[in-house]
Amino acid sequence: MSAFNRVILVGNLTRDVELKTIPSGTSVCEIGLAVNEKEKRGEEWVEVATFVDITLWGRTAEVAAEYLSKGASVLVEGRLKLDTWEQEGNKRSKLRVVGEKLQMLGGKSGGGQQQQQSSSLGTPAPYPSQQQQQSNQQAPSQRVQQEIPGANASDDIPF
Repeated sequence: MSAFNRVILVGNLTRDVELKTIPSGTSVCEIGLAVNEKEKRGEEWVEVATFVDITLWGRTAEVAAEYLSKGASVLVEGRLKLDTWEQEGNKRSKLRVVGEKLQMLGGKSGGGQQQQQSSSLGTPAPYPSQQQQQSNQQAPSQRVQQEIPGANASDDIPF
């Protein structure tokens, strides 16, 4: 039997990101995410939050610590992991998400321009310069020539 373990969550950070480095030099951070949904109770709709702990590793953790703060809206894609331990003779367990991709979304964070742009943190893209923004407003055939060396505007693009 095959297995599939994939989680996609959209929510707001419940606390500021604290970056740590393990002895091997790899960066890691733990973030808390509040995922809200509306539920009908009696005659009125009530907003209910589900709190999820997420672990980010490597460059994704570094970028999250640099650009995100409490209240920031994010989309996280990852996998579920069950942590188990023993505390005072009792076995304990907790389900968490190991984040593999993180995308910043605009919204409540108040982080200005950086939060309004959507960027995948797995492979961070720099914010476009004013010159790049102007070139994106040119005709599509001119953009193709600028973005792909050796491409001609008359070349047929198969997509």
